[in-house]
Amino acid sequence: MKLPIYGLLLVGGKSQRMGQDKALLRYTAVTQLERGAALLQSVCAQVAISQRREQSYPLPSGTVAVHDQIDDMRGPLCGILSAMRTYPEAHWLVMACDLPHIRRSTLQQLIQHFESAAPQLTAYRSSHDGLPEPLCALYPAGADQALVARAKELGKACPRKLLMLEQARLLTQSDPHSLDNFNTLQEFQSYQSCHLERSTYAH
Repeated sequence: MKLPIYGLLLVGGKSQRMGQDKALLRYTAVTQLERGAALLQSVCAQVAISQRREQSYPLPSGTVAVHDQIDDMRGPLCGILSAMRTYPEAHWLVMACDLPHIRRSTLQQLIQHFESAAPQLTAYRSSHDGLPEPLCALYPAGADQALVARAKELGKACPRKLLMLEQARLLTQSDPHSLDNFNTLQEFQSYQSCHLERSTYAH
């Protein structure tokens, strides 16, 4: 039986370098939360938002919240594993909310390669260092047990390292900038200005 692919948008980071919640930053009319959820909804059967319990803002229509529930674990891996344990009947397409260059085609390519062979951890190769990009990746149903075991073995919850140890299938990005992100307000404002300039010029 073919399992569905659910989408998980990661918005639970504390955004300390940004100084404000990344998920609520706006490109133009929509927030990163809304944009990311809409992208995942366009290719996934269901979409969940991974967040901390104190993040109480309204969720995009049609999505559900998944709160961290893995003892002694923090960070994105905790969110990923929490979703996998809450809905074990699905594969999970995981995406960070702060990827301004990502497009629907980026997600479609990932799904296509994942479905073309036996279910396996599948991720993009970083255009900068060649290592796995764990925050735009497909995690097959049932992989949570191996990931937890690896994390305990390492003594830390580093998703990138775990994907390396689990020999994830790695893909080359069609657009080398598709997974670039930003971590400071200055970087976001610079992107926003360039985006607005391109939109104005196009009209």
